[in-house]
Amino acid sequence: MTVERHEPATTADERSMLEGWLDYHRQTLAWKCEGLTETQLRTASVEPSELTLMGLVRHMAEVERYWFHEILLDEDLGVLYSSEQDPDGEFHFTEQDTWQEALTTWQAEIARARSNAAPLGLDDLAKGTSRAGEPFNLRWIYTHMIEEYARHNGHADLVRERVDGATGD
Repeated sequence: MTVERHEPATTADERSMLEGWLDYHRQTLAWKCEGLTETQLRTASVEPSELTLMGLVRHMAEVERYWFHEILLDEDLGVLYSSEQDPDGEFHFTEQDTWQEALTTWQAEIARARSNAAPLGLDDLAKGTSRAGEPFNLRWIYTHMIEEYARHNGHADLVRERVDGATGD
């Protein structure tokens, strides 16, 4: 699979721009993982951090689920990898955990996120609220997701460079 990244048009409307930048950052994380072995994807290469590329993908699957299900629709689907006993479970693997499962789960969460957001306007309020009871509109969620991906793509840059020397924007 060759990941193609596309920046949104410089004159796009607001919705297209927000969705375009979110997709660009989703594609960037996939690109950072491209061409690596299962072992490399599981390698925590920036000690003492336990960040791995597979863990970042699993984390973003959890984040997609949280914001586009739990917050946007007020649907509690449960967590994918973490638990009360292991709140960072997305970064802790067993032999049964595979890259293919992580990638498939992440892509499914992205598809559901798109579907959940599609009928809503940017000013529409999510059904869920912050811990303080504050509402979020879809615009805020998109902006937050862009920030979340951008931050973790920076982490992915460092992990990937340490794993195999690959660098890139």
